[in-house]
Amino acid sequence: MEMNGGQALIKSLEMEGVEVMFGLPGGAILPVYDPIIDSPIRHILVRHEQGAGHMAEGYAHATGRPGVAMVTSGPAATNIVT
Repeated sequence: MEMNGGQALIKSLEMEGVEVMFGLPGGAILPVYDPIIDSPIRHILVRHEQGAGHMAEGYAHATGRPGVAMVTSGPAATNIVT
C-alpha cells in the first residue's frame, strides 16, 4: 500500500497506541490532518499552541498513555515550546 507522509505519520501514531491528539492545524501540516478523518485517533482542537503542549503533557501524566501535540511550522512551533 502506498502512503504519503501524513498517512504514514498517523499510522505510526496508531501503532504506538495513541488515542488522542491535541493540536491546531495550519497550512504546512494539513496533509497530516487529512488522514485523521479515517483514523480512530481523536483530535482535540485547541485555541493556542501552548494549550496543545500543556494538554498533551497533562493527558500523559493522568492516563499513562502517549500525549501528542501537533502544530504547524513557524511561530506555532515556537509557541508550543515557550
